[in-house]
Amino acid sequence: MAAMLKITLKDGAAREFEQGGSLRGLAESVSPALARMAIAARVDGALTDLSAALTADARVEFVLPDDSEGLEVLRHSTSHLMAQAVARLFPGVKFGIGPAVANGFYYDLDSEHVFTPDDLSALEKEMKRLVKEDLPFTRREVSRAEALAFFRERGEKYKVELIDGLAEDAVISLYTQGDFTDLCAGPHVPSTKALKAFRLHSVAGAYWRGDEKNKMLQRIYGYAFAKTAELDDFLFKLEEAKRRDHRKLGQELDLFSLHEEGPGFPFFHPKGMILRNALEDFWRREHLKRGYDEIRTPIILRRELWEESGHWDHYRENMYFTQVDGEDYAIKPMNCPGGMIMYKTKLRSYRDLPIRCGELGLVHRHELSGVLHGLLRVRNFTQDDAHIFMTPSQVKEEIVGVIDLVDYFYKTFGFAYEVELSTRPEHSMGAAEDWEQATGVLAEALRARGVAYKINPGDGAFYGPKIDFHLKDCLDRTWQCGTIQLDFQMPEKFDLNYIGEDGEKHRPVMVHRTIYGSIERFIALLTEQYAGAFPLWLAPVQARVLPISDRHGEYAARVRSALTEAGIRAEVDGRREKLNYKIREAQVEKIPFTLVVGDAEELENSVAARRYGRQDSEKMSLDALMTLMGEEIRAKKLPDGVI
Repeated sequence: MAAMLKITLKDGAAREFEQGGSLRGLAESVSPALARMAIAARVDGALTDLSAALTADARVEFVLPDDSEGLEVLRHSTSHLMAQAVARLFPGVKFGIGPAVANGFYYDLDSEHVFTPDDLSALEKEMKRLVKEDLPFTRREVSRAEALAFFRERGEKYKVELIDGLAEDAVISLYTQGDFTDLCAGPHVPSTKALKAFRLHSVAGAYWRGDEKNKMLQRIYGYAFAKTAELDDFLFKLEEAKRRDHRKLGQELDLFSLHEEGPGFPFFHPKGMILRNALEDFWRREHLKRGYDEIRTPIILRRELWEESGHWDHYRENMYFTQVDGEDYAIKPMNCPGGMIMYKTKLRSYRDLPIRCGELGLVHRHELSGVLHGLLRVRNFTQDDAHIFMTPSQVKEEIVGVIDLVDYFYKTFGFAYEVELSTRPEHSMGAAEDWEQATGVLAEALRARGVAYKINPGDGAFYGPKIDFHLKDCLDRTWQCGTIQLDFQMPEKFDLNYIGEDGEKHRPVMVHRTIYGSIERFIALLTEQYAGAFPLWLAPVQARVLPISDRHGEYAARVRSALTEAGIRAEVDGRREKLNYKIREAQVEKIPFTLVVGDAEELENSVAARRYGRQDSEKMSLDALMTLMGEEIRAKKLPDGVI
């Protein structure tokens, strides 16, 4: 009789299980449903195939397809499935690597045949046939010599190179499903039957091992999910993202443009400036309410300042430089050093603190041309910075106040968000105890505010830990925007002081923080979030008046004038075009209110008002319309469908 093992499950329950039995057998003993759903397991923390045998007492956690680890196993297995389909349909292809990546997988292939979209369709069909064959993934461990002989015989030079690069004592494993065998550490799903939701979507060139000295291979990309519904939802959101692309909408709505004369340096058009100014005005009003003073610091400052701040040593590759009167200057990539100079313009007392200085500062950063992306990744942008100088006893309260302000802003725009606490990076300034203290204070403030967060190890700024806010848009994408950075280093480097209650000099603590992060980036996110149909208070044109004929032009002008006097941005479309054409055009331009005026409206001092996205219009008095629009603007009402 086989010996019995003590197995501890994820929920802490312990059970006896026969030594040598498989993890799949263990899952069946727990629950037939679990055995059907599980695709892998963790044994004492190590990710393992379900076919593996249990040989000693262990802690076991079963991995399901929709777990993050389960998805990675499933996606990696789908890359092997695709490779098998390639081997069947295109004999002679040599295989590189095929890892799981975000939302799917890829495989690098060496082939004389150039893969086309039609080939991807054929490969998908073959993959589906292989799924129906329910081919088990089987693992076997082999010696280095056996592995080399196996792949040399098949002419798989890339696999041979990978094996040659492994450590001498490395465990080498091969996985086989049906007639296809690959070099792989695993684990994999039990069989191809588990792989049901995938789509091949593109082919790109990729140098072997990312080295341009090596041969260019063909990389086939695919998406893979646990369920077909999840894949369909993802594909829908991809198409929706194309429709909402801020670069496309920015051009269609005449907001901004990008030109070869200045790659990464956006041009804002009149309508884009209206949107931008509305965001900046909102920023100014809300900061004034919370005790911030607005400042403005120079764009170009001497090299010595950047050496003193640490940017010269830690951020120089991202900076632009110039010379003035034969001396080195740098164009600012950040507003912080200018804020330090402002603080030092006079002696400060503890009674002056906290000092909250906000700045809509234009900064420049050298980004590689390959990463530039509309307004999301540019080379110059306006950062809505603020620097708060405070006593140590004020730190927690000030950070909680910033968290409250960030929360208010994001809810105003209808964004949900996630929070990360980023800790000390490898290259940083300051003593370990200062970093530990600063990180602890940030965590304490988050807990006091009841904010859930996760730790992002080693991603802090070089001068201090930080809280990052990641906006979640209507397509479930996340974007890092706001940040709160606690800094014990800069006040030390710039010798900042205040006079305490004891009459002695003390070092202030400093917080760097942004909410929009970048005005340009935030405009891009808003454009995509609302698909260009901005809330009434942000819309560059809030109402367009359409006279039915030329004789109604005078009344249309009076309507526009009344709206303008009420602070509403309005214009008249007096072109000699058909009314339905002008209505359709206003809808295409996503104007919140289209106002048709004719004889009846002029007689009654009214308008026929049609909201964007609706087919019907409502007749109302001009006064009622202005009251309605004024209330929505003051309330910053979100468009329908945005929470």
